[in-house]
Amino acid sequence: MTPPPVAAAPQRTRPRTLWRSRNFALLWGGQTVSEVGTRISGVAVPLLAADTLRASVFQVALLTFLAWLPYLLFSLPAGLLADRVDQRRLMVACDLGRAALLLSLPMAALAGRLTLPFLYVVVSLSGVLTVLFTVAYKSTLPRLVPAEQLVEGNARLAVSQDAAQLFGPMVGGALTGLVGAARTFLGTAFAFVVSAVTLLLIRQPAATRPATAGRVPVRAALTEGLGFIRRQPILVRILACVTTSNFFAMATSSLEVTYLVRELHASPAVVGVVFSLGAVGGLVSGALADRLSRWLGSARVIWVAMAVPGPLYLLVPLARPGWGLVLYAVGLAAFSANAVLFNVAILSYRQRITPPELLGRVNASFLWICFGVVPLGALFGGTLGSQWGLRPALVVTALGTWSAALFVVCSPLRRMRDLPANPCGSGGGR
Repeated sequence: MTPPPVAAAPQRTRPRTLWRSRNFALLWGGQTVSEVGTRISGVAVPLLAADTLRASVFQVALLTFLAWLPYLLFSLPAGLLADRVDQRRLMVACDLGRAALLLSLPMAALAGRLTLPFLYVVVSLSGVLTVLFTVAYKSTLPRLVPAEQLVEGNARLAVSQDAAQLFGPMVGGALTGLVGAARTFLGTAFAFVVSAVTLLLIRQPAATRPATAGRVPVRAALTEGLGFIRRQPILVRILACVTTSNFFAMATSSLEVTYLVRELHASPAVVGVVFSLGAVGGLVSGALADRLSRWLGSARVIWVAMAVPGPLYLLVPLARPGWGLVLYAVGLAAFSANAVLFNVAILSYRQRITPPELLGRVNASFLWICFGVVPLGALFGGTLGSQWGLRPALVVTALGTWSAALFVVCSPLRRMRDLPANPCGSGGGR
């Protein structure tokens, strides 16, 4: 008797590598250029205010407040908009709008009309467009790559951000020293145009919308993302951690350039180099994020990333002029490593458990809370720096940033190895 044929064992198909994904390559390349432009602006804006326009410590801190205030005011409406319109077109419009706004700065300087109030207006309007772009951007990746490649994709995007942080401030400081802060914005505007072009070239599949989406009242639709987060205990703990960290980190950020220029006597070029060296930590942790997440576990890596680098934040207020600036760079590198590793883990988890039709609003709700405190942190930092002095204020903000780790260290995450893969927020490997 002829034996029955043996069925071939099913072969596991490996997901296509992201290196060969045209859509991801375009997103990655465009956002890398855009991030370089953003980092250049991050140095040029406060230098323009502090050096060219002779702004006070509080006036420079107010720039950070105005740049981040739109997250508090517009995040929830931006999430609703991102879930109901073509996200790619929204991102393109935001990029072109930001390019036009930045181009107005060298034009105003050429006409002799560049003032601190004008800079405040440009920063505020750019902040509104950045909110719209960011909400749509954080909802785009799950439509371009499979779920099992989200950590890898987010890690590569994070590496690009930190590569931009490595070179952008250095370029920004050098350009500011060579051509002046106002003319530096010609390069940043071009970066946003490049980002817009790459987004237009992406062949993104049309998003499926639920048939009842249009019948949900606007007020209810705005709060659906918040409701989803409240039902996820792990997301609530993570959100509290991010919010606390952002408050104190932005209080630090609002004082950084003034502290480097006026206390540590750094030139614009040196300021750029210090910020670039500070990005090395994030560049390394971003490159290793996928491996570390698998080795430590997707839950354990969250609280480890938040807790371990904390003591090094105190090197920032301990920095001194000259070679003592290296301490500042090491402190920045520690925070950068924490931020990248932590953000890759929590963003991938959020993207994985959130229904696609809610992702824009869930991302917007996260941004509304954790970025909404940023302008308050900037005001806190500016006020503290004005009243207590820059160095004592930075000690307070460093300790405050480290304290955010308590929300995830003293939580169920510490007893878990991996985050749960289901939306109900229960379970997880140990």
